[in-house]
Amino acid sequence: MSNRPTGRSTGRPGPGRARLALALAALLGGGVLTALPAQAAPAAADGLSVQYRTSAGGATADQTEPWLKVRNTGSSPVQLSQVKVRYYFKADSPSDTYRFACSWAVRGCSVVTGTFGTLGNPTATADRYLEIGFTQAAGTLAPGADTGDLQLRFHRANWQTLRQSDDYSFNGAQTSYANWDKVTAQLAGATVWGAAPEGNDPTDPTDPTDPPGGGQSLFDDFDYSSHTDPAISAHGWNVRANSGGPGVPGATWDPSKVTFVSAGGNSVMNLETSTAGTGASTTHTEVLTRATKFRNGTYAARVKFSDAPKSGPDGDHLVQTFFTINDLKAPMADDYAEYDFEYLPNGGWGEPANILYTTSWETYNPEPWQAVNQHSEQRRSYAGWHDLVVTIDDSAITYYVDGQHFGTHDAQYLPERPMSINFNQWLIDLNGQTSTAPRAYDQQVDYVLHVKDQVLTPAQVAATVAGYRNAGTGFVDEVPAI
Repeated sequence: MSNRPTGRSTGRPGPGRARLALALAALLGGGVLTALPAQAAPAAADGLSVQYRTSAGGATADQTEPWLKVRNTGSSPVQLSQVKVRYYFKADSPSDTYRFACSWAVRGCSVVTGTFGTLGNPTATADRYLEIGFTQAAGTLAPGADTGDLQLRFHRANWQTLRQSDDYSFNGAQTSYANWDKVTAQLAGATVWGAAPEGNDPTDPTDPTDPPGGGQSLFDDFDYSSHTDPAISAHGWNVRANSGGPGVPGATWDPSKVTFVSAGGNSVMNLETSTAGTGASTTHTEVLTRATKFRNGTYAARVKFSDAPKSGPDGDHLVQTFFTINDLKAPMADDYAEYDFEYLPNGGWGEPANILYTTSWETYNPEPWQAVNQHSEQRRSYAGWHDLVVTIDDSAITYYVDGQHFGTHDAQYLPERPMSINFNQWLIDLNGQTSTAPRAYDQQVDYVLHVKDQVLTPAQVAATVAGYRNAGTGFVDEVPAI
């Protein structure tokens, strides 16, 4: 087999073969994908009510803590994914951004979303709102039932003290649950509970929303404390710890080497890979979505590639990635899909020096090796931060790097099934550097974005990310389970 691409539709063996042997083991836990529960069909309903209490009743606080319960007051089941609840407040300064968190929820914080928006008609007590929503996994709410506790909180991004006594939806005296009409609830786009600040009906089509436009989206700016932060799992990520490939035999995947640091005023995810020249001393890192629910649309990430180690001798055959993937159900199965950005700072797979690949996979056979893919490449250094975008529609797969077109791949490589979103950093082999001196490499990720079924230009991606950040939205996942 060739160690380098041999044509438009047959590609290098390393990533497709080695990664699928084990990156998918991480995704699938060594098992087979099982069918996800079917989504319940929306049903008619005629009412909701919202109860509120606070566990932080002071005029000022480190964070605002609106605890909520949503009750179905109608006669038909309610699909919670059709419910939106808004809590209105006044920003502490016009430039402030905010961060949302779910401390605990009866149905699980993983099914609760929180995004911030700006009111079209600011008042003396409100110019922003926190909108609470639910994913498809939240299920339905029976007539007469409520969600149970939603113990929610939000804070200024800089953690400075905030004033809540002048917030429209705040009531410091309400320390036990009671109906509260200064929050609003929408069901399937219609307001069915509460009163918004004057001139700001949530259904008003001129009311700006956050994020600006777009379809169902996943956005994460990776604002976590460590790899053990429970919000990582709650937000649907898996920090890989299981053994196996791709990469150096005998290496481990070390979740403790996934850390979160500040860069350029943003929290970024850092993936560290290290070795001392043996398989046993080699650690790789990978972070991936547990759900395989992403197919057509736009995928984007801001990634920092490294040409040199942060310590120790250089020269290892390193792979730094951003990609989507699903499982190969059988050799040469035509419903397999994988779309890669892969940077090799020191070469590998027969390449003598740095190279960036984008590759769209149709299928492969692991033994004997046979690959069907299409790739684009640039042989130069990509050290530093780069905006990576890949779009998938019904006609093509298109890759962009830093706003510039990098490659377009043909319709035969389009995905037939949904995929996960992955980042990993690993060593192909130990042939590039034979030293036994310890060395370590970093790859960093600023954010990830997926917009379902919509093709965005790189400029639109940048505007969408800016919209989330300007509104203080650190995480949202509106993409339904498949």
